[in-house]
Amino acid sequence: MNRKIMMHMFSLFLLLAGCSSNEKDDSASKVQDDKADSKMDASISGNKVQEEVTEKGVTEKEGMMDERKVIHQAQLELKVKNLEKAQMKIENKVGEYGGYVVESNVYREDEELVEGTITVRVPEAHFQDFLADSEGEASEVVGRNVTGQDVTEQYVDLKARLKTKRAVEERLLAFMKDAKKTEDLLKISSDLAVVQEEIEQLTGQMKYLENQTSYSTVTITLSQDRIVVPGIDNEELNTWERTKKQLATSANLLLKAGSGIIVFIIGNLPILITLGGAVGLLGDEKEG
Repeated sequence: MNRKIMMHMFSLFLLLAGCSSNEKDDSASKVQDDKADSKMDASISGNKVQEEVTEKGVTEKEGMMDERKVIHQAQLELKVKNLEKAQMKIENKVGEYGGYVVESNVYREDEELVEGTITVRVPEAHFQDFLADSEGEASEVVGRNVTGQDVTEQYVDLKARLKTKRAVEERLLAFMKDAKKTEDLLKISSDLAVVQEEIEQLTGQMKYLENQTSYSTVTITLSQDRIVVPGIDNEELNTWERTKKQLATSANLLLKAGSGIIVFIIGNLPILITLGGAVGLLGDEKEG
């Protein structure tokens, strides 16, 4: 009898132990399933964010394509009557339009030609007006070249990529707050650094395009043809000295002429006397 009771108690103990083990296994399995579900939810949530960002980016990209971004550049070659005045007026006009001078040079190739170069940046809204004003300062427009580079699609693409990277950055920051293990923190920090570097690069490229499209670059070459007036030598203006010189020259000519006459008369005096006597005799004979 006691033996049977002992066997029943042992069987009951084994049954209870098995139930307890099953309950622990079920609990552990449930925890693992909850973690897996949590990771899956996080993954699904991440994919959802990525999809939402992508869809939103595509929508904004389509909307922004209407706002064209064009980089304008122009080269003008102008002839002016007064280079300094023309250059000053052009630089003043740049200031009035809210632009700025990048570079300004004036140089002389020789005494007859003066040239200058001005490189300026003016707001895109005043680009055409500034070109017209600059050409108005010229006596002759020698050359005009205007170019435009459409970077709208490039800019919109950069903006969409930037939004995606920022969404990834926010998600990594959220993961970092929930991370418990050091190795997880290191991995997330490494990924975050890469994403933030890409964000900085995209931001820099966007700012460059914004600057290039907000301000147009204009390079103006100015040339001034100068009429050279020959200088007058001071020596040529010394009237008194020139008068004395001319008087001395005239006196010398007269002296030379008088000296020549005297030499001729005295040197030929015998002949002249003979001729004079002969002429006198002929005259007497005619009278007799």
